Amino acid sequence: MPPIATLMLFAGAALLMALTPGPNMAYLVSRSLCQGRRAGVTSWLGVVLGFTVHMCSAAVGLSALFLAVPMGYELLRLGGALYLLWLAWQALRPGASSPFQPSAMPEESPRKLFTMGLLTSILNPKVAIFYLSVLPQFVSAEHGSVLAQSLAFGTLQVLIGATVNLLLTLSAARISVWLSARPVWLAVQRYLMGVVLGALALRLLVQRRA
Repeated sequence: MPPIATLMLFAGAALLMALTPGPNMAYLVSRSLCQGRRAGVTSWLGVVLGFTVHMCSAAVGLSALFLAVPMGYELLRLGGALYLLWLAWQALRPGASSPFQPSAMPEESPRKLFTMGLLTSILNPKVAIFYLSVLPQFVSAEHGSVLAQSLAFGTLQVLIGATVNLLLTLSAARISVWLSARPVWLAVQRYLMGVVLGALALRLLVQRRA
């Protein structure tokens, strides 16, 4: 098993990833505000299953496969950086909206809500990049089975990501009302998000394969 200190450090990285706005957050907030908490929670269940798919894929060696192939890693790194830059631009561009300013969504059946949440999570580049570039840095052969460590780290990420997204889903209406009554804070939130995403993109661009 990984040392407690390593698990805590990884938990901090997973928390930062969960708090960074992305497709999952935007979808869950919009769905919860447009169709209610029940629809938001149903969508959230699909998102959590998507996290589990990513975790299992990483645990069986998908991360090692990409890291072992230089071209695959470089394409992933550049693609991830471009995606983060796009998210930063969406936050900083004139007339941009916050994730807590939802886009209009039609009402859907529970089955479709779950499926859309699952697909949004599975196809979320932010989660894939986290598992393929961040998680492997915490795995060490000195601490036992690589598979066991990957499952431990992955389970921790799923728990943290699921908790953060559930809290956002359940409190989306209150947060949206609070921010809409305080336009300055809404702007600050957008610009802070854009700066953080831009910094992460630049870090990924200059990162070199070990």
